[in-house]
Amino acid sequence: MYEEILYEVEGPVATLTLNRPDRLNALTDRMMAELRHALAEAEADERVVGIILTGAGRGFSAGMDADALQAGANQRGMERTRLPKELEASPGDPSMGEDFQVTFGYLLSIRKPLLAAVNGACAGLGLCIASLCDLRFASDTAVFRTAFAQRGLIAEHGASWILPRILGPSRALDLLWHPRKVSAEEAREMGLANRVVPADRLLAEARSYLEEIAAACSPTSLMIMKQQVYRALMQPLGEAMSEANQLMAESLRRPDFKEGVASFVERRAPDFPRLAR
Repeated sequence: MYEEILYEVEGPVATLTLNRPDRLNALTDRMMAELRHALAEAEADERVVGIILTGAGRGFSAGMDADALQAGANQRGMERTRLPKELEASPGDPSMGEDFQVTFGYLLSIRKPLLAAVNGACAGLGLCIASLCDLRFASDTAVFRTAFAQRGLIAEHGASWILPRILGPSRALDLLWHPRKVSAEEAREMGLANRVVPADRLLAEARSYLEEIAAACSPTSLMIMKQQVYRALMQPLGEAMSEANQLMAESLRRPDFKEGVASFVERRAPDFPRLAR
């Protein structure tokens, strides 16, 4: 069914690859629909603990496809492609609320760790998508750029919300305003990239990270922690503390806590249940 992405599950890791390498994986309506569908599949697959999102060829994603941008510039609007109904999907946890379902906000509500493996050019909408992933591992050949102001656009697709939270307001504005290309090392220094690794090791490092947490951590705990972090970005301190107290009391009654303590005492690897469909 997928024409513009690749989808693979190996062990506890699902890998989603944007697959238009001849166009630096520029995003189309179909690619974005396929991405939503594949993320819903990975979320529902009990084998999968963590998800990698990467790009084929030399780029992660150069942003929105030029044909769609040209349509907008010609005042025909961003014309939508008619897509098959079988690609319709609703990934993410609806209990996170409506704020996490607006356009690409759904990425923050995916119930499993989502790691962007940025293998090359990452610009415009591609940068927004990478920023809305939980972690970003960058190839040492990766470059980042917003490009919105250079196209006469604004900070769209949640960039004005997520970038200040990752980088701080001044660095976010610098990235949004300045037309330069940001190297992988500069991205790491400013906090946009969590790690920078050699290009030929990028996917292996991303897989290893997810395999390590899959072997050691409760998938339910990973999910709840992710939800806590993103909800707390919009909560007062007291509300976040009260919610944490309630969630802690619930976790003490959960079988995962019993297994976590038992595996520690018995000096063995834990056997946590995977998230149910």
